[in-house]
Amino acid sequence: MSSVLLLSCPDQQGVVAATAEAIAAHGANIIHAEQYVRGEVGSDGSVFFQRMVFDLVRDGTSATSFLESFKPVAQRFDMTVELRDMARPTPTAIMCSKQPHCLYDLLTRWRSGELPMDLRVVISNHDDHRDIAEHMSVPFVHLPVSKETKPEQEAAVLATLAEHDVELVVMARYMQILSDDFIAHYPMKIINIHHSFLPAFIGANPYRQAHERGVKLIGATAHYATADLDEGPIIAQDTAHVSHREDVAQLTARGRDVETVVLARAVRAHLDHRVAVHGHQTIVYS
Repeated sequence: MSSVLLLSCPDQQGVVAATAEAIAAHGANIIHAEQYVRGEVGSDGSVFFQRMVFDLVRDGTSATSFLESFKPVAQRFDMTVELRDMARPTPTAIMCSKQPHCLYDLLTRWRSGELPMDLRVVISNHDDHRDIAEHMSVPFVHLPVSKETKPEQEAAVLATLAEHDVELVVMARYMQILSDDFIAHYPMKIINIHHSFLPAFIGANPYRQAHERGVKLIGATAHYATADLDEGPIIAQDTAHVSHREDVAQLTARGRDVETVVLARAVRAHLDHRVAVHGHQTIVYS
């Protein structure tokens, strides 16, 4: 059984050795390890992060027994510890509105086996993409929303997520602002994508605004959704160079290409348990 150990603690001497020894003592074989220190190594306030992938090869071992045996090490170094099972795909929901590019891309990557997620449901405030979801054999739930019905609609969305035991929510261009209460149900478990013009070009038609300003670089940002709109910890970003020859439609198409790649990259990092959140920042392991 392949497992991922994600840990963080105050940076101090002996952490790596103690962790490796504890894993070996439990009959596990380390197959990958990566670490990072935020701050000056050995200084007060510096934080140590590590991701270790290992196989539990001894008969009768389990994640529960490993965590129990690891407790003395965690207590000794004041660690925050998470253990994830690599063989268990994350139960996931995709939320979308009318724009199809991110939804279609995620569905294709999931169907081809590129994204190791257990896709439980697609939820939308429009009924436009029911056919593609049902073609992919994914339940589709249409929950329309208006300014007056937003609280009731969000309650229905949360009920749908709970019904499908969802652990990760991907906003594939879902064009609604989630309430603080909604986000509190899935802390650091909601991934959003937006064009990187924010906050420079906010509101309607950002690519038209960008074209009018003659931008030479467009891009996209994928981040965890928090109560601070579009300011959550960033997971992935990318850009593309553009020129004065490209009109609004061409800029929009280029921007959508970047959005699909960046969102898929962020979702994959989360599904692979390669993201650690520290305050407003993320550590994204390779």
